[in-house]
Amino acid sequence: MSEMNAAAVMELSDIRKTYREGKLSTEVLKGVSLSIPKGALMALVGASGSGKSTLLHIMGTLDRPTSGDVIFEGEKVSSWGESRQAEFRNRKLGFVYQFHHLLREFTALENVMMPEIISGTPMAEARERAAAMLERVGLKDRMDHRPSELSGGERQRTAIARALVNSPELVLADEPTGNLDFRAAGSVMDLIEELHESLGMAFVVVTHDRELAKRLPSAITIRDGKVAEESL
Repeated sequence: MSEMNAAAVMELSDIRKTYREGKLSTEVLKGVSLSIPKGALMALVGASGSGKSTLLHIMGTLDRPTSGDVIFEGEKVSSWGESRQAEFRNRKLGFVYQFHHLLREFTALENVMMPEIISGTPMAEARERAAAMLERVGLKDRMDHRPSELSGGERQRTAIARALVNSPELVLADEPTGNLDFRAAGSVMDLIEELHESLGMAFVVVTHDRELAKRLPSAITIRDGKVAEESL
């Protein structure tokens, strides 16, 4: 795959991942190729151990493939050095995890400001953009609260605001509702769908929950380290 599909925000070409520990070798991904269209809202579905989270980490340059290429805007980002990949993650990608990973000593506003500060945005502008994003996710009145003072759903909304504050082109969400009760999980998925529609950025949502995946316009099933040719 020498040139990126103009309609794709990211393409994966024959991604393979093998973990080695001593003489033990475990092949987790076995040749995954797929295209993420610009502005997509896509589920990546699979049982525990299927390789879906490993694939998401490779897409986010948090892990390197054993072989194969991750292509973004025509460039093989999987082959870049650490510092260039870190800049790429900050400017082009947003991350949401099952556990929010908020810094407990900082307020919601300060947590959301972090990606802006890292990218060199002036403090006043970073604060303004973070406040606007928190208001957008329904936390206008909770900005000065620390994570311990927020509900589970509010913490995840803060994490989503942090992922989106730098206006990424692709948001990677790993089981974003997996740590929430049914009502909060539904509210977070409603928010993701609304933000996708209003902001137009691409979202890939990893989940083992097929009912949740059915809410999204498209889904890819990962089974035994490969893309499964099946519908939900």
